[in-house]
Amino acid sequence: MKKPVIAVIGPTAVGKTSLSIKLAQQFNGEVISGDSMQVYKGMDIGTAKVTPAEMAGIPHHMIDILDPCDPFTAADFQVMTKDLIGDLHDNGKLPIIAGGSGLYIQSVLYDYDFSNEVRDPAVTERLKKELEEKGAGELHARLCKVDPFQAEKIHPNNHRRLIRALEVFETTGKPMSESGMKQIANGDTTPYVIGLEMDRTLLYDRINKRVDKMMDEGLIDEVERLLKSGHEFCRPMRGIGYKELVPYIRGEITLPEAVEQLKQNSRRFAKRQYTWFRNKMDVNWFEITPQTADETFKQISHTVAGFLKDAENSSI
Repeated sequence: MKKPVIAVIGPTAVGKTSLSIKLAQQFNGEVISGDSMQVYKGMDIGTAKVTPAEMAGIPHHMIDILDPCDPFTAADFQVMTKDLIGDLHDNGKLPIIAGGSGLYIQSVLYDYDFSNEVRDPAVTERLKKELEEKGAGELHARLCKVDPFQAEKIHPNNHRRLIRALEVFETTGKPMSESGMKQIANGDTTPYVIGLEMDRTLLYDRINKRVDKMMDEGLIDEVERLLKSGHEFCRPMRGIGYKELVPYIRGEITLPEAVEQLKQNSRRFAKRQYTWFRNKMDVNWFEITPQTADETFKQISHTVAGFLKDAENSSI
């Protein structure tokens, strides 16, 4: 019998966390974080990690499981989350994946064989030579143009991953962030993907206010603790919410400049998230505003109930 799975996706600050918890309360579910940054301990404010109070007693998974310098990939997320889905169903719980990391969520809901990505030694060697001759900065700039999602995850000094991402694009004609993905549902699950969308002006205002709230809650102190703990060159420190504040802490830019960069990068990221989910996944979209949130939840709840009933009937 295929296992029903709910996914709540959308851009940052749109309300995914709140919706996932309400659905978990109504349908006897537990929440799996679909955020590539929330797996790291000590990175709480900058990742907008759900607080114990906000959880409202609903168990959350894939949060605070790794040190910031521990390696973690979409392939790791795929394996761990598929195991979690099986365990939750065995315990009579509905898995609800909520987050904005498109590739991570997609890898769980759809067939994605990370082991079969194309390798071309000749291309690899050529890129290595270009790296020596032109420098990592030029290659990273090239990656930003052809695969901005992957470029955001890769530090220019991580030469192995930089070359690998460019190799995948050159050998397949597709960005690494989508190479190998098949829009075929995972054979073990039946997914229902809920997408939250919001008027762009309203969303951007929410993002700006969220950044201000993060600053009030002590984001600078959080980044300073991570730096003092020796995490400065760990990959997650290149994430939005952290990379903007490091130059301020070093005295290279002013605080207003750092905050404005953080807001701008967050807004741009939200736009990229919209593009990803609209182009890469089969999503049931729901428009939401603060004024219509309750009514939208009732509508979503009704569709989820119908999906679960259909899933149950198909298993009989």
